Amino acid sequence: MYTVIDIETTGNGIKGNKITEISIFKFDGHEVIDEYTSLVNPECEIPYFITGLTGIDDNMVRNAPTWEEIAPKVMEMTQDTIFVAHSVNFDYNVIKNEFKNIGVNFSRKKLCTVRLSRKLIPGLNSYSLGKLCSSLNIPLTDRHRAKGDAQATVILFKKLLRTDGAEKVFKTFLNARSQEATLPPSLPKEIFEKLPNTPGIYYFKDAKGTIIYVGKAVDIKKRVLGHFYDKANKEILMCKATHDIDFELSGNELIALLMESAAIKQHFPLYNQSQKRTPTEYAIFSYEDRNGIHHLAYNKLRLTPNPISTFNTITDCRLFLEELCKNYGLCPKFCHLQENISSCSHYSITNCNGICKGTESPLNYNVKVKTAIDELMDKNQNLVIKEKGRHAEEEAFILVTNNQYKGYGFLPKNEQINSVDDLENFLELQKENMDTKRILSWYLRKYPNKAIKLSAISI
Repeated sequence: MYTVIDIETTGNGIKGNKITEISIFKFDGHEVIDEYTSLVNPECEIPYFITGLTGIDDNMVRNAPTWEEIAPKVMEMTQDTIFVAHSVNFDYNVIKNEFKNIGVNFSRKKLCTVRLSRKLIPGLNSYSLGKLCSSLNIPLTDRHRAKGDAQATVILFKKLLRTDGAEKVFKTFLNARSQEATLPPSLPKEIFEKLPNTPGIYYFKDAKGTIIYVGKAVDIKKRVLGHFYDKANKEILMCKATHDIDFELSGNELIALLMESAAIKQHFPLYNQSQKRTPTEYAIFSYEDRNGIHHLAYNKLRLTPNPISTFNTITDCRLFLEELCKNYGLCPKFCHLQENISSCSHYSITNCNGICKGTESPLNYNVKVKTAIDELMDKNQNLVIKEKGRHAEEEAFILVTNNQYKGYGFLPKNEQINSVDDLENFLELQKENMDTKRILSWYLRKYPNKAIKLSAISI
């Protein structure tokens, strides 16, 4: 026994989505044996664009029953049936969440007429309900109203039941171990099956082939499947829009992180938020004043001449300068940690030798500043990071020169490398940004032994 269901909603994501209309057709595989359709008072305002789509406005639902009032009827009609809908995960999850809000657990086996149609009627340009009905000559009236869409879905479902090979396909889809009910409605199973269980990045694409999400993983297939099980609003909407998935292998997590960052900044995918923006970066630099004293200061990176070191925030700059003052005996005033004072009086830096009071010579002070800068510039300035390649006969590397990330590459294990020039033949040039600096900084702190100074290079 099946219940073919369609709902109209307020359109505020899955968890905030409230049902405004529901239509249920109880179907025994041959004919409809029961039907229930009702407007539902969502107990909130219906957005104008939803009213424009469905025709349902606040006045129409003002005196309609609430979900709590119709819930027993919905529970009764769907009891011991298979829940069927077009893009079933959307309708099912909204209904499940409505039950959850009133303290009731709702669980049914389910079938998706989009996925069934893709399997049993392959080759169509679109599997939206409207386009399917047009292609299969199924009458569709009152589009975007629950009863009209549910009636059309019943006819479509009946056709699918009688299509060649339907019995085997239905059995597979209803198998508890099958992933068919989990996969996005418009994503062919073959595409998911081709995903590797290895590190890399993956691209979710919409019906037009536009990249809508980029992710990284140490196991691409497992991570992608995790998106399909995730019930967050963003994940459900993203998966519903996904028609294709592509991928690139990285061989290791570090290059996957770097590839992901670059891809997000290149494609600006709709569902990637955190790395789409290019945040303000800050840097420490040095200059000489009219008295010949060398200062250390900080500013926005784009306004900084010859940056010595870069940071994500002003706070990071100040904390780093505090450490330099303590380690090299520098003055907080001349490191711009204290402004508009005649001499320094920092609460935690007490080893200034008096450059601010005139008791230390500029020559002596400048030597300390130069020592700090030289040691800072030398630290991790030119290095290679070795990592696993994409297969057993290959190694991967990440190149940093003059303290700047240059890119990554892959080379055969039997390749003789004697210089940076040899590496550059295999290098995929990349742009450095705050994300790449953060990624490399994290990695080098975690795995300091994986960095090789270029002077000692031998891969």
